[in-house]
Amino acid sequence: MSLAKRPFLDSAQGFKHSNNPIAIGSTVKQLNNMHQNISSKYCESLGSYKRWQTLEVEIGNLKLGAKQPIRLQSMSSCKPMDTKANVDQSIRIIDAGGEMVRFTAPVVRDAENLRNISAELRKRGYNQPLVADIHFNPKAALTAADYVEKVRINPGNFAELSSNKINYSQEEYNAALVEIESKFVELINKCKANNVALRIGSNHGSLSQRIMDRYGDTAIGMVEAAMEYLQIAVRHDFHNIVLSMKASNIRVMVPAYRMLSARMREENMNFPLHLGVTEAGEGEDGRIKSAMGIGSLLEDGLGDTIRVSLTEDPEFEIPVAKLIADRYNNRYSNSSNTEIELPYNPYEFQQRKTKEVLGIGGNNEMPVVGLEWNTTLNNSINLIGINEYFALNTKPGNAFVCINISEINSISRLNAKENIVLVFEEDAKYCLHSFRRLFIELMNNSMDFPVILKRNYDNLSEDEIQIYSAIDFGSLLIDGLGDGIWLETNSLSQERINEISLGVLQASRSRITKTDYISCPSCGRTLFNIQGATHKIREKTSHLKGLKIAIMGCIVNGPGEMADADYGYVGAGSGRINLYKGKEVVKKGIDEDKAVDELIGLIKSYGDWVEEKNSEFLPTAE
Repeated sequence: MSLAKRPFLDSAQGFKHSNNPIAIGSTVKQLNNMHQNISSKYCESLGSYKRWQTLEVEIGNLKLGAKQPIRLQSMSSCKPMDTKANVDQSIRIIDAGGEMVRFTAPVVRDAENLRNISAELRKRGYNQPLVADIHFNPKAALTAADYVEKVRINPGNFAELSSNKINYSQEEYNAALVEIESKFVELINKCKANNVALRIGSNHGSLSQRIMDRYGDTAIGMVEAAMEYLQIAVRHDFHNIVLSMKASNIRVMVPAYRMLSARMREENMNFPLHLGVTEAGEGEDGRIKSAMGIGSLLEDGLGDTIRVSLTEDPEFEIPVAKLIADRYNNRYSNSSNTEIELPYNPYEFQQRKTKEVLGIGGNNEMPVVGLEWNTTLNNSINLIGINEYFALNTKPGNAFVCINISEINSISRLNAKENIVLVFEEDAKYCLHSFRRLFIELMNNSMDFPVILKRNYDNLSEDEIQIYSAIDFGSLLIDGLGDGIWLETNSLSQERINEISLGVLQASRSRITKTDYISCPSCGRTLFNIQGATHKIREKTSHLKGLKIAIMGCIVNGPGEMADADYGYVGAGSGRINLYKGKEVVKKGIDEDKAVDELIGLIKSYGDWVEEKNSEFLPTAE
């Protein structure tokens, strides 16, 4: 049954187009159901890989979209007026394989300095496109368009009438759109004259109050904010546009891109997409989270350029991005007719409901098969059946049934009343579409067996295993499909396999086993040492399992992206930090040297601190 025909969608109201928006004063239920009027057609094929052929746009000497390779980019973290530092860092990014470099330009003076940065790079023989990142300042955008090949604007803060107003009337809402158009058209005309491209980039962390007032802090709000600007641009015959829908929460980010794609299809648009997960973090956690969010969309053929946002020097982002992109740049679209219909909603996370078997499924914590505990408490995570299977090296008997895509027709012959755990296996290089079809077969046959997702990554590098497992498992987990994961490889120790597996479950929010850090990659707006702060905070708080701590360079996206964080550490000026509890600022202007200790004190004052226990064991589930 297609999504559009499901009975619970019949009462959904509103979300089709900004010309027919949901009514002012709509109920929470209506707001939550708006996405259900969107077509389920968000990609070229749900049953096999097929890349969306988007409009080809020109960004300087670079072509993006259509059949072009997935382009790689990063962003300078240097102060906007430090020409030498920006040039040197840009060269490191480009030498690493970056095809575009972005710079923040908060004020007109910073935008003017892009001329010097561009001139010096061209003088040294680097002709890659440069991008200006603009927030709050249309004049800076106009200035930057004289010196760069692309301007990125944020519809959440480009040209709003008021950032504090609530309860917009329809007349006030329309007046705000008129004001936006008057300012945006100036930039459109400048971009036309200079052959400069635009990125309209929504961020979950910086939606305007006007959008929040009508759509809430939602993926729908992100889409609607971008569509307003896109419709203005198209109305003024400007099409050299790229769009993005970034969030730190993958369960927001992926649905937002899907909704945007579906909305464009409804209006016969096909503008290229820039993919990225904001504030992904550092190290392995940041790499897994980025690969999961970006790769999940690339698997469905969405995405034309990517940026991996790590709290590290930006040149280290490019090899990760390349590892992700190479998996798709060399992949051919499947022309066979394998179209399927989804029995679940692709725009809203909901875990597939299953029965409990051997402590797997139901409301149980997701297991990592093969997890070795250096303790006699083998039942500490309800994995007696699996662990005994491994310990005794015997077949699991009737409790486990392994299924691969070639056996899809056998699913209907299973007895739905049996207490079995299915293990989905796929030996091919890619697994999303095979596993998706197997899950749909289960759901269409009303079978609620728990499913373990199994993949083998023999003879691959550690980086490849890290990235590929994040994509393969994560692209299913973010849709609520799967009750545990089973990663095998001859390249790593079982302990290392366990660490990566738990990292995948953490990034997908399927199972929390450690502190959750939301940290931005830094840019020229950051006025403190964010990498050093992140390291110190992680060092002192990594034992606080399940606590969410946000470390943000500035207020542009900080307070919004950390909306579901328990505590926030946000730059407030040169060497100054504001501390948040939830969404509220509780301490302002703290000296950078004292801020980490103040954060720890804040966590203790709210009763969320536990003393670290020295243990030689891997963490056990509670």
